[in-house]
Amino acid sequence: MKIFSSISEFNSNKKTIVTIGTFDGVHIGHQKIIEKLIQESKSSDSESLILTFFPHPRMVLHETSSIKLLNTINEKSSLLEKMGLDNLVIHPFDKEFSNLSAEEFVKTILVDLFNVQKIIIGYDHRFGKNRAANIENLIEFGEKYGFEVEQISAQEIDSVSVSSTKIRVAITNGNMAVANEFLGYDYLLSGKIIQGKQLGRTIGFPTANLKIKENYKLIPKIGVYIVKSILQEKTVFGIMNIGLNPTVNGEDLSIEVHFLDFDSDIYDTEITVSVIERIRDEQKFTSIDLLKSQIQKDKNFAISYIEKIV
Repeated sequence: MKIFSSISEFNSNKKTIVTIGTFDGVHIGHQKIIEKLIQESKSSDSESLILTFFPHPRMVLHETSSIKLLNTINEKSSLLEKMGLDNLVIHPFDKEFSNLSAEEFVKTILVDLFNVQKIIIGYDHRFGKNRAANIENLIEFGEKYGFEVEQISAQEIDSVSVSSTKIRVAITNGNMAVANEFLGYDYLLSGKIIQGKQLGRTIGFPTANLKIKENYKLIPKIGVYIVKSILQEKTVFGIMNIGLNPTVNGEDLSIEVHFLDFDSDIYDTEITVSVIERIRDEQKFTSIDLLKSQIQKDKNFAISYIEKIV
């Protein structure tokens, strides 16, 4: 897959089949559209192309918006690459871009730059300045400039009763079963392993401290989770605590993973953790011994759970 960091960077002589959207989460609803896009491109000797934006348009057009996103740019790119997409254009969204008229957008970008043969788009898609243009306008532009428009019907989209908003709510509530079902994969947290206070090591449960640099990434509800990761080309399971470590009077939110059957040094390594299931809320214990006892119970529960799913 080729990744372009702006519209102007894109360069290909081939015709393209295009879809447009933020695709936050690349969830099962998005996947239906993307699979159709890739299928169409293969059958018509053209290339599949997704035009997406960063920052999220809501971050730019509604400055008070505190929206948190399901994917970092790297996570989204990786998910789309696994699906078999040919081209991903991640355009910097700003107010100037939002002021492009609908026809200007179609002619200068879709037609002149992308060499669009067909656009596959949701029935409720709106575009152009003030989101004034709709699917009917796009069909008219298609007739004028010589490209097809395929509309994803309300029935097709509604048959997968899912949205990025529903997934965000589920993750915020710690309901990973619902979130992962809607995503079609286990929710991802990606970051670098950094040096922590090493309390875990002193009590017999060494942890890897995950630092996520993207402040727009949605972090699940505080608590203890079952997770897995690929470390040194091997799938490794673990238990993860998201919280403030109240037993030792912690003040800053941390994400710490105790990996099962893994003790190699992974400091400064970039890793991705898949969040499988939530075990419990974070608790404050009156002693380190009670904390150790609870972590062992969490570990035993995780091991039993993992044995059922592998």
